Amino acid sequence: MGLSVAFLTHEPFYPPSGGGSSEAIYLVRELVRRGHAVRLFCPQVEEPERVAREFQVRLEPFTRWKMGRYARWRNVKYLAFPWFLERQVADSLRAAPAQVVVSQHTIASVAAGRLKRRLGVAAIMNYLDFLTGFMEAWPPYMAPPFLLRRLERFEVTLPRRYGVDGVLAISDTMADHLAQAGYPRERICPIYFGYDSAVFPLRKAEDIPPAEKPVVVMHGSFDQHHLGPIALEGMTQIALRRPEVVFRFVGRETPSLLGFVHRLRLRAPQARVELTGFTPYPEVARHLHTASAGLVPYQETTGTHCAFVAKIVEYLGVGLPVVSTAIQSISRYFANEPLARFVPFEGTAFAEAVLQQLEMPRAQQMEWGQRASARVQRELDWQVISRRAVDFIEHTVAPTQGQAPRR
Repeated sequence: MGLSVAFLTHEPFYPPSGGGSSEAIYLVRELVRRGHAVRLFCPQVEEPERVAREFQVRLEPFTRWKMGRYARWRNVKYLAFPWFLERQVADSLRAAPAQVVVSQHTIASVAAGRLKRRLGVAAIMNYLDFLTGFMEAWPPYMAPPFLLRRLERFEVTLPRRYGVDGVLAISDTMADHLAQAGYPRERICPIYFGYDSAVFPLRKAEDIPPAEKPVVVMHGSFDQHHLGPIALEGMTQIALRRPEVVFRFVGRETPSLLGFVHRLRLRAPQARVELTGFTPYPEVARHLHTASAGLVPYQETTGTHCAFVAKIVEYLGVGLPVVSTAIQSISRYFANEPLARFVPFEGTAFAEAVLQQLEMPRAQQMEWGQRASARVQRELDWQVISRRAVDFIEHTVAPTQGQAPRR
């Protein structure tokens, strides 16, 4: 007999808005495929009846205010969201109990932990990143160090504080941080972060730009921590040394991105920049196929080191050479991947690695690209990730069956 699952997330479930939100639909599909009944608590989505029917879930939307990656006053809403979500879910579970609460991201995990304490329901937290750890790259006036340390401590101790039944972690490095904060390591399952191999297929040789017309690409949500001094210095040096290089940014034109492009053009007026604007997830791959190298110029923070960066998985999935700063989690996993270069957190080193990748012969790109694509499809396709996660959920919740929730 299947489980009754309350699935909590602070991001609209469908369509995915980028980043970690893309994982939720695959986890839910795997839960449903195995016969579990999923009740989905998330911000309002478009066409809710169609979404509920397509994914075979019971949709219980959060309607107090608009939530989303690009909503106004996003950070304030994120802080308030867990407390209001907890109240909504508690009322629902009193009327129709669930056997397990599964939360996506730290924000929803606050609600899940409080529900564990309040109702006694089994709870599993899915840490898709170390959210406050990324704030280390913010200016001190936006993230005062004394406050940031407290926020980081609060986030990393959530599983221990609420005594949750299990934790899914995006990386071995994230798992290490949770264990160091006092949560039992044996109750943490690193599942990494995947990609949809059907959406990011291996590119063809004719997709690769000519050596004299190189294109470097970066895609994502372009938040504050994505485009810092390393990216600026690295891209400036690339533009000065190879003015024919096109810098392609695939994603919404956020204030952070527009400000970055302005600073880049001040330092390198000849820089050639291509902004695609918002691009639906299934259409990102076509922009990667026609690039010469994929970029991940992240600053060094605790959050960065814990992240299993989706960009790198998707770049490798299409067979695109990668240059990234030496992020612990992802460089550990891809330590022996010849298509990926991991460099110190410094702009000059980043630029030099990109310029070297641009010299890679087409035949070499295709050979290494085929190997890398096959590997990530075998190990990190969403179906693989989802099976691993749901195996852990089932194994964790099974011993708790028969225990009545506290009212």
